[in-house]
Amino acid sequence: MPGRGGRCVKPSTLFERIGPDALRAVLADFYGRVFGDVMIGFLFRGKDRQHLIDREYELTAALLGAPGVTYTGRPMRVAHAQHAIFGGQFERRLQILRETLRDHAVDPDVQQAWIDHQLALRGQITRDRGSECDDTAAMQPRLAVAPPAPDPDRPVKLRRR
Repeated sequence: MPGRGGRCVKPSTLFERIGPDALRAVLADFYGRVFGDVMIGFLFRGKDRQHLIDREYELTAALLGAPGVTYTGRPMRVAHAQHAIFGGQFERRLQILRETLRDHAVDPDVQQAWIDHQLALRGQITRDRGSECDDTAAMQPRLAVAPPAPDPDRPVKLRRR
């Protein structure tokens, strides 16, 4: 980031790494994807998209260290109490967030802080506490590779029960 005298000044907060305009762009794209998602879009039917974007902006900007920004929404447990949100739905939203952050080339440290914060809120949002799935990032599709065939000349060990 250019500073005085042409010197680079390192951002002091994660918020400075993403900036307000990029954060709003990420959130607008993210909520566009969420509202249109075949798996979880129904949870957002009838909701005010701009209101959600504004509250999420406050929550995330404050988390990332934005000066003068405070979250004005309801506590997470209260805001989500009327919805039966389950672990798989939470994970789907998280996956959409990861994809959106990646597609916008958001700084890796910002991504990590944002995702970690979302994961910390899980128990306040979902109804099926304790059903946490494995990290969805680790569950990317992989090509199946068959294990090597056993050596036909090697004796098979039999185990007693």
